[in-house]
Amino acid sequence: MALAWMTLFACGQSNFYNEKLAEFAKMRPIDSTDVVMLGDDFIEYAGDWNVLLRARHIRNRGIAGDNIEGVARRVGSVTRGKPKAIFLMVGAHDLIGGKTPAELLRQYEDVVRLIRRQSPRTQLFVESVLPVNETLGREDLKDKTNIVARFNRLLRHYCERNGITYINLFRTFVRHGTYELRRELTQDGFALSPFGYKLWAFALNQYIAD
Repeated sequence: MALAWMTLFACGQSNFYNEKLAEFAKMRPIDSTDVVMLGDDFIEYAGDWNVLLRARHIRNRGIAGDNIEGVARRVGSVTRGKPKAIFLMVGAHDLIGGKTPAELLRQYEDVVRLIRRQSPRTQLFVESVLPVNETLGREDLKDKTNIVARFNRLLRHYCERNGITYINLFRTFVRHGTYELRRELTQDGFALSPFGYKLWAFALNQYIAD
């Protein structure tokens, strides 16, 4: 039964992924004036990033449920337009699904190399994976608190070694003295509350040049 449910979920996610790609393809092509928010649920559910950041030319390229493989498959559709900047956040679903921090980092490095090779003048900002809160009842978040923290340490060190701007949202979103997502910033221990998005936007403002 569990395997059948997972198969149906994966199929549904695949259909949604393809629908989103088709939706993106109908939009104005990305160009060198654009700043692209690239990633998963957290990016998509922000909605209009221009409103959130009080800026212009911010393009939402988030897909709910996406993972590092999905972003790797579609990164070319973003870099083709040689955008001014890319803000990258992905990996939460990989870690929740059982991928180790080291495995995820290797694939993350591949995505970064693609971006740098395909659009070398694009400024790249890498955002930490957001923390989770296991206390709110989601079974899939069990034992993931420390795993997310471990991955973010690896990602931060990688960015520092390679001259990539790393935006450490993790330390802003955790409860003081813990690795746990602050209760007021989340709806269910994973998804962000409206206040969570406001805090995120505040953290990004210093990196956005209109």
